[in-house]
Amino acid sequence: MQLLVQRVDIAGRGAFIHEEDARRLGVFDGDRLRVLYPETGKSTPIVVDITTSLLTPGTISLYNVTCTDLGLGDGDMVEVHTAIPPSSIRFIRKKMDNGRLTAEEVLTIVRDMVNEALSLNEITAFVTASYINGLDIDEVESLTRAMVETGEKIEFAGHPVVDKHSIGGVPGNKITLLVVPIIAAAGLTIPKTSSRAITGAGGTADLMEVLAPVNFTAEEVQMMTDRVGGVIVWGGSTNIAPADDLIIRVEYPFKIDERGQMIASVMAKKFAVGAEIVVIDIPVGPTTKVHTMQDARRLAQDFIEIGSRLGMQVECAVTYGDSPVGRAIGPNLEVAEALSVLEGAETPNSLIEKSVAVAGILLEMAGKAQRGEGEEVARSLLASGAALEKFREIIAIQGGKPDVRSSDIIPGAYQAEIPAPVSGYVVSLNNSGLVTVARIAGAPHDKGAGIYCNAKIGTQVRKGETIYTIYAESQELLNRALEEARRLYPVVVEGMLLDRIPQDSIELDRMD
Repeated sequence: MQLLVQRVDIAGRGAFIHEEDARRLGVFDGDRLRVLYPETGKSTPIVVDITTSLLTPGTISLYNVTCTDLGLGDGDMVEVHTAIPPSSIRFIRKKMDNGRLTAEEVLTIVRDMVNEALSLNEITAFVTASYINGLDIDEVESLTRAMVETGEKIEFAGHPVVDKHSIGGVPGNKITLLVVPIIAAAGLTIPKTSSRAITGAGGTADLMEVLAPVNFTAEEVQMMTDRVGGVIVWGGSTNIAPADDLIIRVEYPFKIDERGQMIASVMAKKFAVGAEIVVIDIPVGPTTKVHTMQDARRLAQDFIEIGSRLGMQVECAVTYGDSPVGRAIGPNLEVAEALSVLEGAETPNSLIEKSVAVAGILLEMAGKAQRGEGEEVARSLLASGAALEKFREIIAIQGGKPDVRSSDIIPGAYQAEIPAPVSGYVVSLNNSGLVTVARIAGAPHDKGAGIYCNAKIGTQVRKGETIYTIYAESQELLNRALEEARRLYPVVVEGMLLDRIPQDSIELDRMD
């Protein structure tokens, strides 16, 4: 069938055709067509959607990527034929039936994802099947290697190349902003590619974006790292493990992070940048991704096993996850807090201790410190100002203002202080509740939105004192966040008197 091209400004591949043309071709929503441009002989398969109103019979609306690939413009004529679905569909169905995928099958799925041969619905099916049925260690290795093979790789002249990653789940976990400059200041190479927030109030890339651009190609990442020793960039712009961002896009609405896919995601990015030494931060707590020490050890074993298979030396730091790291949650608030520590602030203790602990492990693994002395070396690099100077170099090389100070980073203009309902002690902080409130306030999209924890677990407070402050960039979002805060009650204060049981109630119980 010949159809007239109508270019539509939608990213990616795909097309709309009229219901009458679909009937003549015998296709339905989600079926595939092969589009051929006779002028050049180029053709490509696409997934089709059907409409009765967006265009007239005899025309086809093609997305931007398809038009660019074929060299098409409005008014060009193309030939359209039905197409056979890719074999990866069969492999996805196999995983849906709880089958075990071979390395070649995983590679086929990932390659088709990256080449946009699979629709979003089909990628969702793969992610869901993996979430429900799980991936064994061999499938995780296959997925890791496939992610690397279908993207760009970076090789550095200097060795060893080191890296770190946190699996997330704890709000305010801004330690990368301290660990990377500490490690680079020690003379090591650390090309940190980071993610944006999936379930949190600010991913590392969201935080660094407050200070400097984070969208760079793999070639630019290599050049910048070679010059200053480290970078903090968004991995999604580098074309390193591009399948990971497709998977994240599917996971985001469901706020899921399947264990096997998470390991593959992390290790693929490390492998692609040539990392030889890696520390994985695994926070543990009742409201984190990993609830128990037993689960943490199992996850650590999987990370170490995959690292060994890929030729990487991996250690895992199991860290405290019952409350936020530091007091700030949300991009501007977290960046200001991290900068203040680099500038010499001695609090918050949780941020400093976790940062030097993780950096210390890397320094020991890389031979920059004797075993047991890495933490003190890291603390010295922080206290001396060497880490701050290195961070300024990183900000500058990425196009930011290196002379920025913590006082320059301001939170949202709209704020609400939440008072303690009673006098007593803060007995618990609900991480997921705090993140939910911060996100409703606008984080991470609104950089000034977030929460500042004025009191943390164990802090004694009087009735009416501020226990946390919500920031937003509009009154409407602040009001919504306040409503959610009243519902979730993410900071719990209790007095020393938990209950009062009068004598007459005991007497009545005895009579019963």
